[in-house]
Amino acid sequence: MGSVDYLILDAKQAILEEQHRRYLALQQAGRLTEAKQQYQVTLKCAVELLNHSLELLKRIKIQRPEANA
Repeated sequence: MGSVDYLILDAKQAILEEQHRRYLALQQAGRLTEAKQQYQVTLKCAVELLNHSLELLKRIKIQRPEANA
C-alpha cells in the first residue's frame, strides 16, 4: 500500500466525517427531511470508504501470499 492509497483513504474518511457532521447538524436543527437525505449521502460515503478499504486489503493479500499462509 503506497502513500497515494493512504491519501485516498484519509480523504474519504474526512469526507465521511464531514457528511456525518452535516447530518447531525440537520437533525439537531429539526430539519428532518433534509437530515434523511443527508443520512443517505453519509451512508453512501461510508460504503465507498469500506469498499475502498476492502479492495486495498485484497491487493495486500495478493501481493503477500506467503504472509497469509
